[in-house]
Amino acid sequence: MLIREIMHLNPLTIKPNTTLCDAYQLMQDKGIRHLPVMENEKLVGIVTDRDLRLATSRLAKRPFNPTAEVKEIMNHPVETTNPSDPVEIATQLMRELKIGCLPVIEDLQLVGIVTSADILDAMLLLTGVHKPSGRLDIRLSDKSGELARLTALLAERKINIHSILTYQEKNDKIRLVLRVNTMEIRKLAEAICDIGFEVLWPIHISCVK
Repeated sequence: MLIREIMHLNPLTIKPNTTLCDAYQLMQDKGIRHLPVMENEKLVGIVTDRDLRLATSRLAKRPFNPTAEVKEIMNHPVETTNPSDPVEIATQLMRELKIGCLPVIEDLQLVGIVTSADILDAMLLLTGVHKPSGRLDIRLSDKSGELARLTALLAERKINIHSILTYQEKNDKIRLVLRVNTMEIRKLAEAICDIGFEVLWPIHISCVK
């Protein structure tokens, strides 16, 4: 999945001389939390609802000035992404930097914005949880042919895979989470156990070692 598939096109923007009050009101009216700041058709900063709350709180270094402009509090330079970037790369960047959005730049132009909510929606879509399905959590040995052996069993039983997610565990093991087009998960889990895999979900499946 790519950023272009989940980004919001033509995001609302403000100018550096927009007042904090006007920026806050725009966020409230449109139900948004991030505003890119544009000057001469270039992205020069970004303001979030958190920036505005901090600037107007009693913890601010100076009393709140209702005529203050966003250029005084905006974040810059701005981390960005590209429409062709994979979603997981943007997710990793947002997590590492602890930021809630990424403006999307293409050919030096702002073409969209992607937020943490969009990323979460994309991750849910990748899991296949939106479809009626059964879930299996399986541990495999990290060696050639193991995944093929598992999917061969599913193919024999004419079971389609809606989604497949994996990650590396310790001790040369791979954790696999499958969503499949059957609700008879326990019977399938038992068959998977019978060919030597460890099933972690559904629980209480007695696997043959």
